[in-house]
Amino acid sequence: MSGNEERKSQGVPEEDTSSLTDAIKQVAQQQLSQTSEIEKNKKVLFNLQNELHELKTQIASVSAETKETERQIYQQDAAIQTTKLQCGNLENQIKSLHTENVKLKFDIEAAQEDFEEQMIRYNEYYAKIKAHKDSLREVESKWSFMTELNEKRDLVKKLKTMKEELMQDLQIPEGNLMKQVQEDITNLKDKIITVKESIIEKTCFLEEEKKTHENLRKEIEVQHKRYGAILKRLHCQVNKLQSDRRQWQWNIQQLQKTAAELRKCIGTKD
Repeated sequence: MSGNEERKSQGVPEEDTSSLTDAIKQVAQQQLSQTSEIEKNKKVLFNLQNELHELKTQIASVSAETKETERQIYQQDAAIQTTKLQCGNLENQIKSLHTENVKLKFDIEAAQEDFEEQMIRYNEYYAKIKAHKDSLREVESKWSFMTELNEKRDLVKKLKTMKEELMQDLQIPEGNLMKQVQEDITNLKDKIITVKESIIEKTCFLEEEKKTHENLRKEIEVQHKRYGAILKRLHCQVNKLQSDRRQWQWNIQQLQKTAAELRKCIGTKD
């Protein structure tokens, strides 16, 4: 009541005072509402800043991962190029090995043909030597001077026996008989000398034939050793060529496996 009276005494209308109070309340409420809204906006801003920071962190992480991925892709591309080059080199090596294998095959065939030709020549030579030996044996068995030599040896023995008998008869002194005996002895001596000379001549001829046969035998042995060495060398060459061929084939198989694995790796990476 005193307030109203005071307002009345001051000349302020009561309705205006009420509207002013309402306005003040509204302003206060608006301020509270704005303050609350500001607080909410601050919280939202803080949350957004946190989210922005997290996004920046994620972006940095993604960027680093992207760079790492790009680096790995570059390394993979480089590895693929290197692998392709290796495949090309391996293919060239396989081609070279294939060419070498074909050459070795031809060399083996040529060596085999040469070996067969050498064997044919050796067999022909061996047959000739055998035929020569057989002919020599046959000729030796038919040599007439051997029979003649044996006959003359028998004659010398017989003459020696007769000489001894005559020497015993000479101890009996008889004139004509002595002369006849001496003449016979002289004739016998001449015959013995002639026979000895013939024997010496035939013996020399026989020694020459023996030397010739010995030289032929040595030459045959040398030829046998020579052809034996040739056969052994050819066998060694054939064995070496076959061993090299097997080694090259194994190397080619290994290189082909490696090339297939590399192609498979390249196909998987692509």
